[in-house]
Amino acid sequence: MKVKLDIPYPEVKVEEKNPYYADILSEDYAGRVSESTASFLYSYQHFNTFNTNEKFSEILEKISIVEMKHLEMLGKTIKLLGKEPVYKTCEASRGDCIMWNANYVDYSTSLKDMLKVDIYSEKTAIKTYEHHKKIINDKYIKQMLDRIILDEKRHLEIFQTLYDELCKNNV
Repeated sequence: MKVKLDIPYPEVKVEEKNPYYADILSEDYAGRVSESTASFLYSYQHFNTFNTNEKFSEILEKISIVEMKHLEMLGKTIKLLGKEPVYKTCEASRGDCIMWNANYVDYSTSLKDMLKVDIYSEKTAIKTYEHHKKIINDKYIKQMLDRIILDEKRHLEIFQTLYDELCKNNV
């Protein structure tokens, strides 16, 4: 099953340094619903299901790798924007940063609960990326976010299909 589209990722670059944009992207990089959280969430789910649901486990492993690619692109972009790609979210209006932590990962063990979390996470990520596209005025970052959104929509489609199949079979 294809978990990402056969469309190349854009080159990681920015129009100019902009720490404010780096702070915005820090939410996508290391927020509660972020590429860091998604990578760890899907890895955990993969490890938890590899001996009980091989199909689901393999899909999660592949999606986790795609999320790590997104994480890499965001980290490099944050660096190019003039900030360190530390695993934290920063918000100028708040005046502080919050470190990423493993409590952001949902450790549910039932397949149905996992899929609910996965669907919620992908929907939230898409919504957040769309919002960030509106407030970031850098064509290269917008191209990157557009490409990431395509993968996230694919992941949402996969998780929704798996959830629907699970509910149909458990009726």
